[in-house]
Amino acid sequence: MTKADHVTTVRETERKYEATDAVKRLDPAGWLKLDTGSAAERHKLTAVYFDTADLRLMRAGITLRHRAGGTDPGWHLKLPAGGESRDELRVPTSPSQLQPPAELIGLTRVYTRGAALAPVAQLTTRRRRWILADPEGHALAELVDDRVKAHTMGRQTRAVSWRELEVELAEHGQAKLLDRIERKLLKRGVRRSWAGSKLGRLLADDLPDRREPPRSGASSTAGDVVLAYLRIQAEQLRKHDPMVRRDLPDAVHQMRVAARRMRSALQAFGRIIARDRTREITGELKWLAGELAAARDTEVMAQRFATMLTELPDDLVLGPVAASMTRTFERRQRDARVVALAALDSDRYLALHNAIDALLADPPLTRAASKPGRRELPASVARAYRRVKSRMRDVAAQPVGAQRDLALHETRKTAKRLRYATEAVIPTVGKPAERLRRRLKKVQKLLGEHQDAVVSRPVLRELAVQAHLEGGNGFTYGLMHAAEATRAAHAERALPTSWKRMRKPKNTTWLHR
Repeated sequence: MTKADHVTTVRETERKYEATDAVKRLDPAGWLKLDTGSAAERHKLTAVYFDTADLRLMRAGITLRHRAGGTDPGWHLKLPAGGESRDELRVPTSPSQLQPPAELIGLTRVYTRGAALAPVAQLTTRRRRWILADPEGHALAELVDDRVKAHTMGRQTRAVSWRELEVELAEHGQAKLLDRIERKLLKRGVRRSWAGSKLGRLLADDLPDRREPPRSGASSTAGDVVLAYLRIQAEQLRKHDPMVRRDLPDAVHQMRVAARRMRSALQAFGRIIARDRTREITGELKWLAGELAAARDTEVMAQRFATMLTELPDDLVLGPVAASMTRTFERRQRDARVVALAALDSDRYLALHNAIDALLADPPLTRAASKPGRRELPASVARAYRRVKSRMRDVAAQPVGAQRDLALHETRKTAKRLRYATEAVIPTVGKPAERLRRRLKKVQKLLGEHQDAVVSRPVLRELAVQAHLEGGNGFTYGLMHAAEATRAAHAERALPTSWKRMRKPKNTTWLHR
């Protein structure tokens, strides 16, 4: 559980089941051999759910509600967290607060795109609740038996009712306990629910039938392979938006990577999706990645310096180095976060998502898109590969120093584009592309290590100068500066060997079909 200001976040891992009145009253203590304490707790819960008129939140697997009664009244926003888990963000409420809190609305912005949120349903639940515990009293799971009465809200309303069971892991529970409980429930005539949420069950008929987009595989067309990859990146962009806003670890990095992957794919596969129709989107994806850059780069550098400092003997750390670095990077991270959030709150950002949706809904496919991906796509990856080869030759021609550092940085960028293009075609090309991706990752790691060392040295010098101006000692920063120079040199020396291994025929022959 985490808490920021007055927003509390709880990770839920649960399963839902359908049960009829024919299912006997539950006695979990008897058939699970777990302590349930006293008799079941009883609660009456009333929840009003908010969404856009066309149910954009529900389509994304998100629910926003205000609930009265039970152990956690207030505003709840549930966001997918992978698998059977969701993050529930809770905000306490007052009787006069009739609209969702601004902080929760902001977390849904990438899905609502500014559309108004209004009540779409009301659910009243009569709940019986058991806490399942081990012999030491540690809570393992929560089992509830819900009788639900629900009705839609709006111009037309309908009312339904049903019985539903939920099993949710508690603090000390493990996933295998869910399987154990499920086996017991199935024997009693209960079955897994087809709906992911109570609201989803109520409003299922209000959603249009969603056709699953074509999946990419060995027999897929080139267009289907590229579009499948682009859809994944679009989903990742949206998924990480609320995570960036919540300042979760690695969220900025993952969102930036998704933007770069999508941009690289649109550039690399211009023979499949008409390049002249995607230039504006690639430009906007570059803008977004740039707005997130400072937040990510500062995060990486802070972690890098902290690790370097812990590796130094205590007698070589002169002065309050750790405290000084903490102050510096906390300030930089605050400033960078302001820039990143301003980008996410901008109309320009929403326009980018709208453009991506339009592109995926009606992609400007070329005639080559209908050809088998296994035959058509290697040529596009081969072009990206030739660009990296050209950059590597340029590196060798540059003198040691700033010019070579810049050339290595440019090589790193083209290597990333090649890696993403290779990654996109793995579903249709298979093992040969996967081998190249693995080898390329090692090359890219060396290029990244070199670049990180290059950009960190001016910062270390700046910290040393600041320490001197404040009457301190810059010795430790000098040691770290020298260590970074050594790392850069090591990465540069190791690069030719890694590049040679990557270029072996077993990794690259498929590019020349």
